[in-house]
Parts: sequence; structure tokens; C-alpha cells
Amino acid sequence: MLDVCLLGTGGMMPLPYRWLTSLIMRYNGRSVLIDCGEGTQIALRKKGWSPKPIDIICFTHFHADHISGLPGMLLTMGNAERTEPLLLIGPKGLTKVVSSLRVIAPELPFEVQCLEIEGAGQTFSFDGFRIEAFKVNHNVVCYGYNLVVERAGRFDKERALAQEIPMKLWSRLQKGETIEQDGRVFTPDMVLGETRKGLKVTYCTDTRPTDSIVKNAAGADLLILEGMYGEPEKLAKAREYKHMTMYEAAKIARQVQAPSLWLTHYSPSLMHPEEYMGEVCRIFPDAVAARDGRSIELSFEE
Repeated sequence: MLDVCLLGTGGMMPLPYRWLTSLIMRYNGRSVLIDCGEGTQIALRKKGWSPKPIDIICFTHFHADHISGLPGMLLTMGNAERTEPLLLIGPKGLTKVVSSLRVIAPELPFEVQCLEIEGAGQTFSFDGFRIEAFKVNHNVVCYGYNLVVERAGRFDKERALAQEIPMKLWSRLQKGETIEQDGRVFTPDMVLGETRKGLKVTYCTDTRPTDSIVKNAAGADLLILEGMYGEPEKLAKAREYKHMTMYEAAKIARQVQAPSLWLTHYSPSLMHPEEYMGEVCRIFPDAVAARDGRSIELSFEE
């Protein structure tokens, strides 16, 4: 099961009812945060989740509404007596940006590691899931992200018995481990069936519509895209500042045949995005004007 929560849905500046951009996902005891705008800590507390278990923070880009909450988040993690290393992933220049922000958070009881994305995209693999970064089209270098939870094939007891594989090795093989014992090499494919469908969440903000979004969002169980503007007359402004309207996001969701679309990263001028959802849903019926704190639990197909 993958827990997904939009902590903040605002762009540019926080509002009394809308914090800045942030998304958190939890899987198998690990937490991944994407972007850390102002108010992320408050939204996290309101959700009832702790910042201490966050293992990875990804940044789409370095505009303040996506990273200004980081120093406070680091200090809170330190005050919670965190000692495990924290991994940060983001565009080239991440190390320099984080070092600058840490002027006000210089001493922490844990190591902060920075991984800078190379080129048009990169995949980072972890235990049981991977993070895929892909470049989008903003006025600075900016990336979208997929979080993909992998799922191995079903364990085949009859095959394991037929090959006389010791029972004490079954669990390790099922977890993907290759084992050498008594002159034999045992591999996971000896006991596992075909790989089953996992889970995938695609998240993009601050971009014009691009082929890279369409390509990388294919097969997503949940698509989260910016809907900066709902007012039709602001299309020219979206093009000028390289953002996306709610209607453009809906067209992408329709094109990739996503099961559902959450809109986020609203302009401060877009006080009531739900007022524009009639036309959005005519383009893509399973679209939602998400609010701060919107959550879902995604489960594997049986």
C-alpha cells in the first residue's frame, strides 16, 4: 500500500487556507517528500505525520515556493533526535543551494547527502521502489517525478519443491536475493512467476505541456499536475511564464488515460479552483481540484 498526501497546493505565495507546494508519499516504512515550500511542516503536523521518518526529499526546481521550507524542516528533524542520513535529490546546483540555506541550520545530528540529477532524466533505485526524474519545460531547469513501487511475481511453492530448494532460502529468494550454497546458485526467478503490476504516481508542477510528461506518465495510477490558472484569458500568461492551465493538465490526463488527476500549484489569484472544474471535467471526467491535505491509499491489484 502506498500512502499519498498533497500537503500544500499553492504556488508563489502561501495563503491562509493554502500552503505552498509539497507532496509526501509513504511506503513500507519509508517516506519521500517532493518539494518543501513554506508551511510544509505545519501541513505535515495537521496531517498527523512526523517529519522524522522522511528518508528522501526531491526538489523539482529551486524557486522559493518549492524549497523555502527546507531549513526549518531540517532543524525540526534534528530536534526530533534524528541520526539517520537524509538524501536530497534535485537539479544541478542542489549542493550549492542547500549549503546556502543551511547557513541558518548549520549543525545537525544527521548527515545531509545531495544527489544532483544528470541530463534529461535519471532513475534512482531503492529497496522496493524507484524514483524517476524527467526534465519538463519551465523558465529554469525543472524536473517531474515518478515514484514507482515494484512488485515481484508470485512465489511458486511447487517450483521450489520440484527444484529441491531448501525451505529456509524461500523468504530470501522471494525478496530478490541471489544465494550460493553447497555449490549451487539459487536465483529469484527459480521460484517467482511473472512480475506483477506495481504502483506508480506521477507528479509535475511548473511546466508547459511537454512530450516528456506524456511519455513518463504512461501507466500512472495517480497523476498530479499543476493547474496554475483556471481563467481562460490567462492562457497567454501561462505560456509566458511557462506554467500550465487546468485545461492543459486535463488534456494530458486524457491523453495518457490516467485513472485520476489531481490538480495542484494554484496561482494566488485562483481563489476557488473548483469553480472551473465543469469545463475541466468535460475534458477529463476523473479530475479533482485538490486541496491541502488530500490523501489516498493506493493498493496493489490482486
